[in-house]
Amino acid sequence: MAKDQSFDIVSEVDMQEVDNAVQQTAKEIAQRYDLKGSGASIALDKSAATVTVAAPADFVARQVIDVLNTKLVRRGIDLKALAWGDVAPASGGSVRITAALVNGIETGLAKRISKDVRDAKIKVKVQIEGDRLRVFSPKRDDLQEVIAFLKEQEYGIPLQYTNYR
Repeated sequence: MAKDQSFDIVSEVDMQEVDNAVQQTAKEIAQRYDLKGSGASIALDKSAATVTVAAPADFVARQVIDVLNTKLVRRGIDLKALAWGDVAPASGGSVRITAALVNGIETGLAKRISKDVRDAKIKVKVQIEGDRLRVFSPKRDDLQEVIAFLKEQEYGIPLQYTNYR
């Protein structure tokens, strides 16, 4: 009997690339004529996996977010990896916006992905392993079909396909 082939479905963000993008954004804030001296700032908390933008007005905060989005896209980070929160008022009439970095697939979404793959009638087995899914099949073609199927779907988070064996 042939050994099963497999791959993992994960949702991970390269924190070093995010850190580089945040540093480039901070540098651009300090140099760009319309943002220089505006009091806008950006910070990355690696332990909490959050990005915080502080600005004197909502409009300036949105400009900083646009600059950050540009830097992230250039570094290959999917923008769906950031879950932006609401605009919160801060001291002195300024505003603060925090974004959480999505790492891992939560259980409810993992069950939905697993159900979608089963409903697609592709002959594979899907196991939920913590914050990732593992897909097994004796045929590589079936695994490639699952990857193609999942790329067509929209789950609100970026999915990567790793450990293809």
